[in-house]
Amino acid sequence: MPTLYLVAGARPNFMKIAPIVRALQAHGGIGFRIIHTGQHYDREMNDVFFEELGIPQPDVFMAAGGGSHAQQTAKIMVAFEELCQAQRPDAVLVVGDVNSTLACSIVAKKLQIPVAHVEAGLRSGDMAMPEEINRLVTDSISDWFFVTEPSGVEHLRREGKPADAIHYVGHVMVDNLLYQAGKLEHTDTSGFETSAFKAAHSGAGRRYGVVTLHRPSNVDDAAMMQRIGGALRDIAADLPLIFPVHPRTRGNLQRFGIDLGPNVTLIGPQAYMAFLNLWKDAAVVLTDSGGLQEETTALGVPCITIRENTERPVTVDEGSNVLAGTDPAVILAEARKVLRGEGKQGRRPQLWDGDAAVRIVALLARHLQKG
Repeated sequence: MPTLYLVAGARPNFMKIAPIVRALQAHGGIGFRIIHTGQHYDREMNDVFFEELGIPQPDVFMAAGGGSHAQQTAKIMVAFEELCQAQRPDAVLVVGDVNSTLACSIVAKKLQIPVAHVEAGLRSGDMAMPEEINRLVTDSISDWFFVTEPSGVEHLRREGKPADAIHYVGHVMVDNLLYQAGKLEHTDTSGFETSAFKAAHSGAGRRYGVVTLHRPSNVDDAAMMQRIGGALRDIAADLPLIFPVHPRTRGNLQRFGIDLGPNVTLIGPQAYMAFLNLWKDAAVVLTDSGGLQEETTALGVPCITIRENTERPVTVDEGSNVLAGTDPAVILAEARKVLRGEGKQGRRPQLWDGDAAVRIVALLARHLQKG
């Protein structure tokens, strides 16, 4: 039986490999090992985290996190090379665009091990984003490309990838979202930190918005953060906002002396289920997250993206996402549209149906059979 290494380095990566793990277990014809590089590690990633995802604990924890981008990438490469040389897999599957994706794909390719990239072909055109560099390099050396949206297919074709290696399969992130949303229906949510806020701002004409901001271009620049903060204050005058704050963002709000006002509730980062329970019923989500642009589109929640570009254009072309940029006047105008009931509705893109992982595993079995 062929063996596949599934690489995950950060919490969102596990959300993406979880449906693939479940599909591999159901298929039964491909052995696999879950490799946690340790790029990001937090206390939330415990037994309960993996139980929620419906997958086993990682088989290997490499503890290669910390340091600069270069240090982190180098540590992961060294550790992953040792692993592959000690126990060589038949293929390596990487997801997304984090440093672990880049590092492990380079190692595998140099060892002549085939590389499968899930979420291949996404392009923002913004080379100031570390993720864009990771995407481009990973796709330049991958063997099999599993694509989430039509733009990804176009990019890969334009870059000269063979047609029989490009597979439009749908989105594993949506597989996981639908799986977790189904579980949430039978979950007692009263213990979630956000349950009191949600109860106070739901029903009888009450509503709320959710904010997430973490991109360095938004939160590390004092002038930019002041502008975005001003827009959030203005929106919150009409719509209470709740903001699960990344530690770096919280530190910058304090350092830059930015007061978001009494109608923006700041809380700590949330576990996946608690956060899903919060944003799925929001009137609007304001974010600079790539994944949240897709998840809101999948559930039809209006989303305002506070970025000048997106590598996920299907969320704008077909979904519920609006690319507002960072101009406070535009952000405010888009939020007011939602409040007037004129927010973007959109639809769920083709093949975002919860079965992407099943398609991926069937295609992997075919590729591995060819050898």
